[in-house]
Amino acid sequence: MSSPGTGPDEAAGGTGAASSDPAGAGGTGGGTGFRSGFISVVGRPNVGKSTLVNRIVGSKVSITSSTPNTTRTRVRGVLDGPGFQAVFVDTPGIHKPRSPLGARLNETASDSLDDVDVCLLVVDATAAIGPGDRFVAGRVPPDTVIVVNKADRATPTEILAQLTRAADQLGLAEAEYFPVSALTGTGIDALVEHVIARLPAGPRYFPDGMVSDAPEAFYVAELVREQLLRVAREELPHSIACRVTEWEWPYVRCEILVERESQKAIVVGRGGSVLKAAGTAARRALPPGTYLDLHVKVEKDWQRRLDVIERLGY
Repeated sequence: MSSPGTGPDEAAGGTGAASSDPAGAGGTGGGTGFRSGFISVVGRPNVGKSTLVNRIVGSKVSITSSTPNTTRTRVRGVLDGPGFQAVFVDTPGIHKPRSPLGARLNETASDSLDDVDVCLLVVDATAAIGPGDRFVAGRVPPDTVIVVNKADRATPTEILAQLTRAADQLGLAEAEYFPVSALTGTGIDALVEHVIARLPAGPRYFPDGMVSDAPEAFYVAELVREQLLRVAREELPHSIACRVTEWEWPYVRCEILVERESQKAIVVGRGGSVLKAAGTAARRALPPGTYLDLHVKVEKDWQRRLDVIERLGY
């Protein structure tokens, strides 16, 4: 975390900026034979894109939940290794939008396909290849890598059948296929080895040791939202947004937005129980001594208001 006195805006500028030195911090990396590039991770909602990125980079850079469209912005996870730097771009699930927020998430995911070196299209090993998968496949390059995730939940026969269906139905003649389990790590090494081999020669884009370019204030707000998603009712998750409004370390004030007063009551819980549980769980992932002050605010129909969507950074 930042030292005392660092605010959200400073955090955004400090930890989110790429290195201005094309060779990387201290001038290392980016020399002869050094490979680097950006890898976009796309797919329909709930196929495990965020879990996959977290597994690959070996650190929690994106929040996860069983709720579709948990990811709302592009989140970059950086993997450094001998002679390479790979930047994996986690994206919102591409879906049929029902609100301006949904349309904005689709735009964010689609934009992530521009100017990337490799594209990973993630499909679920345990679900039928459906219209959503085919829709996403129609937007990616022909040499996209198909990642069949959640292999830990399927038998070898079922995985083989899914690989065959993906080859037949996604229309990507030049694609290569990798069955993996982002949850257990099975198949991840082979996938990463293949991705690294496809990266072009290039510079070190981020300083050695940086695992994400997400501002610290953004990360804290996402931690709070992740915990609320674990306890929210089915209709509520999409109505929750979180943002840090004050940062005077170790004091952090996080505002939780909902769309109706009835939703506020759910988020707060009886006697503040839900809010307290979410704050306690989020603090476990933060440095000791963090004072996380949570406040719930009603922002009527914010998912349909572009001014609020943009203010939240979506």
